[in-house]
Amino acid sequence: MASTDTSPQAESQDLAGLEAGLDALDSVRVERTPFTQVLLHKVLPPAVAVVLVLAVWKVLVLAHVTDDYKLPDPSAVWHSLHELWLRGTLLDIVWTSVSRGLLGFLAALVLGTPLGLLVARVRFVRAALGPILSGLQSLPSVAWVPAAVIWLGITDSAMYAVILLGAVPSIANGLVSGIDQVPPLYLRAGRTLGATGARGAWHILLPAALPGYIAGLKQGWAFSWRSLMAAELIASSPDLGLGLGQYLENARTDSDMPGVLLGILLILFVGIAIDLIVFSPLERRVLRSRGLAAAAR
Repeated sequence: MASTDTSPQAESQDLAGLEAGLDALDSVRVERTPFTQVLLHKVLPPAVAVVLVLAVWKVLVLAHVTDDYKLPDPSAVWHSLHELWLRGTLLDIVWTSVSRGLLGFLAALVLGTPLGLLVARVRFVRAALGPILSGLQSLPSVAWVPAAVIWLGITDSAMYAVILLGAVPSIANGLVSGIDQVPPLYLRAGRTLGATGARGAWHILLPAALPGYIAGLKQGWAFSWRSLMAAELIASSPDLGLGLGQYLENARTDSDMPGVLLGILLILFVGIAIDLIVFSPLERRVLRSRGLAAAAR
């Protein structure tokens, strides 16, 4: 029950208690996670999952649930990986696709960010382009490959066009969703301080919408990578170099099932690695800066 004492001493004590409570709320303790805990909670679970998958895979092979050419032994996939490494082509294959994917994603970031700001802040543009962006986001990226090849030929330009058409809508929609969740009080305070137009977008909107924006970036990268793999699978040419999608298609043409599985695993590995190296640390940093340290662990 609140105190009814209105003496100056009691008011001073209440004020001190209030200030102490506010200080306790404002101070967010971000402790560094011990290395052993990181190993236990971050490294061990996926390692155990990989071991279990390999064990089940080996058991299915030994049980002869299907023909060997359909489900090869894990050692055959490892042998294919080892051969690529000995030839010196493994890193070249991976880098050909990764460099395309990252460059296409950066281009989508440059285009999708101002587009998202425009759609979020201009009512007429939102009414006109909002449904189109949502439709493009739900359209499978592989559908753009034939059109891109006809327009631009079997070139790197066609690859980048497919990436942009797949990633830009996701980045723009992620930013729109983040801006929609910004409290109106922030915008009014920014206008009061003179942060209008481009300054308001840079200093108010983007920082406040950062969690939703980062979610859009993660989805944009996923669409970039998937779009690129679809393009490399369909639009293959020696002039484009040997990327992961082209390697996967070559293995299918040669009926090389260990090569097919190796290509799938390499594509999966790159997607997971980019998320763990780039987006997960960025997301944790943003959450911690907003006092959500527990959610960022």
